Amino acid sequence: MPIQKGIKVVLMADDDEDDLLLVSKAFGAAGIPVELRSVLDGEELLEYLFRRSKYEDSYLFPEPNLILLDLNMPRKDGREVLAEIKAHPILRQIPVVVLTTSSEALDIKECCEMGASSFVTKPNSFNALVDLLSTVVKYWLETVEAPSPLV
Repeated sequence: MPIQKGIKVVLMADDDEDDLLLVSKAFGAAGIPVELRSVLDGEELLEYLFRRSKYEDSYLFPEPNLILLDLNMPRKDGREVLAEIKAHPILRQIPVVVLTTSSEALDIKECCEMGASSFVTKPNSFNALVDLLSTVVKYWLETVEAPSPLV
């Protein structure tokens, strides 16, 4: 479905459908005007970004303004996907926020070295998730000056 003009697109990659639903509800509860799109694993995220398979139509599947990326997913995990995104001359412009259950120092270090824009641990309460997403969206979609949307 096409999005309204001026609405930012957030693409979330997470294999936990409960987390996808919680994030969707948190955006709604916070009154954050974004179009949330979701994929269930790293391979599907790359299909979306590279316009393959069912994602060929850029009108129906617009370029994301922000990617929320889980680390532990089937088929291709978040680290592998992050490396591919940041190696691509156009896709690397999209901010990628790692949103995961991990708070391991090694995960944080690796993701930051690979080019993640931010690394945040999924909070344990719904209210904390609402606050976190409000902060992330305010910073990455309203405060930071970013290149024009991809062509």
